[in-house]
Amino acid sequence: MAELQAEWTVDDVAARFAEAAETAHKLPRVRPGGYFNPWMTLAMQVPERYPDPERLYRPMPPSPQAVERMLETMRWVQWLEVEQRHLVWMRANRYEWQQIGRRFACDRNTAARRWNKAISLVLLHLNHPHICRPKAMSLGG
Repeated sequence: MAELQAEWTVDDVAARFAEAAETAHKLPRVRPGGYFNPWMTLAMQVPERYPDPERLYRPMPPSPQAVERMLETMRWVQWLEVEQRHLVWMRANRYEWQQIGRRFACDRNTAARRWNKAISLVLLHLNHPHICRPKAMSLGG
């Protein structure tokens, strides 16, 4: 469920989307199972004793709480249309407005307005869940 917060703001929601994107990048890579090559393990044992200062190291995996917040944030995008989802995630991944506008074939100001509209829709669902609940489907009988 949504974190117990008195009132969500645009900055809170944008920060949560940015945190979710960062957490997603920290997750371990998904690889096909069933393949095993012991040679790389043996070849990498000696150099690992002497760390290379220019080697790129993977960040520490995210905490379970960060993963829970990411999953909660990913449920929020279900309230948005597909184009809005792409827009929100591009901005969460720190794309510039000009790049986002190019992707959506619009001006950067238009992209920013569309992002504000999408974030406002998420805010509406978070701050007023009783208004946005889906209506119960009646069974024909």
